[in-house]
Amino acid sequence: MKIEMLNPYVLKILISLRKEDSISSISKRINLSYGWTNKWVNELIKEGVLKEKWRGVILQEDNKAYQSILRFIKENLKDINFYYSALNLFGIEYCFTKTDAVYLWTEGRYNIARYKGYYPIFVKIKKLDYPIFLEYCKKLGLKINSGSGVFYNVEVLDGFECVKKKNSFVEPLNETINFMQANIYNFEPALEMIKEMYKKKLNIKYKEVNYL
Repeated sequence: MKIEMLNPYVLKILISLRKEDSISSISKRINLSYGWTNKWVNELIKEGVLKEKWRGVILQEDNKAYQSILRFIKENLKDINFYYSALNLFGIEYCFTKTDAVYLWTEGRYNIARYKGYYPIFVKIKKLDYPIFLEYCKKLGLKINSGSGVFYNVEVLDGFECVKKKNSFVEPLNETINFMQANIYNFEPALEMIKEMYKKKLNIKYKEVNYL
């Protein structure tokens, strides 16, 4: 494969790809213009990674170049950040919840009971999208409901409410507040942050008083 192909656009396309796909669908999932997506898809066709089909493409899973890049992704990109960023490339309905919702609503200021050796990522997945989610996780070697390392802790639901915060989807703030209040001993400092950040009327006085 030509060195020019080893760029962020191609990597995103290869992560996002489904067995049978269309350029417009890929373009939406990776948030790239149709023209640029079409350019790189055509390059992947020339490399034999994709095969043209009427109004779409078919992934050639046995292609050596594809297998090599997939192996590179699994061995080098499978860190905590990748678990988060990959979700947006799957083209499914998801929503961060529990500790991850707290992390997002506090804008990264509060995280608890997680470290590299045990890092659950709490996410809701729509029931209709769950088989697609499983396919992506299998393809990329991402762990689900594991007991160690980085993994998705998944709730599969028929539906759920969510809002967009920056580049991620998260449950509404009031749901997150209810979760924190139900687990007050872990999240009292975060509740005070939320109270100050969003001007919420919460009966929280966690801060220590400094006496002179």
